[in-house]
Amino acid sequence: MYTLRPFPWSVLHIAARPCLLFATGDNVNKADLTKLIADKADISNASAARALDAALEGIADSLRSGDQVALLGFGTFLVKERAARQGRNPKSGETMTIAASRVAGFKPGKALRDALN
Repeated sequence: MYTLRPFPWSVLHIAARPCLLFATGDNVNKADLTKLIADKADISNASAARALDAALEGIADSLRSGDQVALLGFGTFLVKERAARQGRNPKSGETMTIAASRVAGFKPGKALRDALN
């Protein structure tokens, strides 16, 4: 486990301490995640980007077809049905019907919940 020390990002070496990327409170984007995967798996950034893209595409395709994606120790991605409901147009204030929709959801696994607490 790494301890956080207050120093600027300019001297933060992600390769030396990859978990600090997630522990600093900053938002992590796709490039940061690709770099972390490349460092942890000892592969090129391009290979890590392709692997991440393939994993995300696989999750999206499964959800699109209505399936769940369970990653043991991490969590489950699932599709939730949202019923039609009444809402208000914020501009005019008139009542309108918001159509039913399907949305992606995530249920964290026990290991992830324990790691956060």
